[in-house]
Amino acid sequence: MDSTMFIIGIIGNIISVLVFVSPIPTFWRIVRTKSTEEFEPAPYVLTLLNSLLWLYYGVTKPDGLLIATVNGFGTVMETIYVVLFLVYAADHAARVKTAKLVATLDIGFFGFVFATTRFAIAGLDMKIMVIGLICVCLNVFMYGSPLTAVRTVIATRSVEYMPFFLSFFLFLNGGVWATYAILDRDIFLGVPNGIGFFLGIIQLGIYAFYKNSRVKSQGSDEAPEEGWQASSVSLLASHASGHGGNNVSIDV
Repeated sequence: MDSTMFIIGIIGNIISVLVFVSPIPTFWRIVRTKSTEEFEPAPYVLTLLNSLLWLYYGVTKPDGLLIATVNGFGTVMETIYVVLFLVYAADHAARVKTAKLVATLDIGFFGFVFATTRFAIAGLDMKIMVIGLICVCLNVFMYGSPLTAVRTVIATRSVEYMPFFLSFFLFLNGGVWATYAILDRDIFLGVPNGIGFFLGIIQLGIYAFYKNSRVKSQGSDEAPEEGWQASSVSLLASHASGHGGNNVSIDV
């Protein structure tokens, strides 16, 4: 591997790790209040799926170690987040919604992709292509997942539930992994991370526009915690690597 590309890949891994750990303040709040409040589970469920698929891509692709390692870490972190969502769901309906998303996407869809590419598709190149195409589609959803909080932000004119750090690190992640993809000539990494970089700019713009008009949460005596609080992708968070790299998971 070219030394420049390797260095950029390491930087991408570091940023991807930051993406994966960025929801920690949000989940500390959830554990402390014992409620998921208005936080959305979709970004974390999508980011978990994204991490699983990029992990599979990295393991399948020769020289995909950087992609596999960071997404392995992401899989562990996102699994913890999803479990906490199930444990501290604000109500039964929220718990059922989260469980259905996990069963459908993280278990059902990933299981289908794994079984199909493992046993029904012959040839390594074809396997990599199919897995890569699926990862590209998921990555785009993951990068855009923090936008699920936009309606709430606009309605309340508050960014309490807008994930600033997640959006910021997804923005950096998309830029770094898009650069890596150009050097590696990996279209599966380049397309989603380039789009992620663009979506990150939009998300940061929305945050900047509303950040000075945040208001207290209804019924709360405390000012909202800074920045975060949001649904997160990776998305795919909350904060989904690119991985294709990350993001590498995250997308990657």
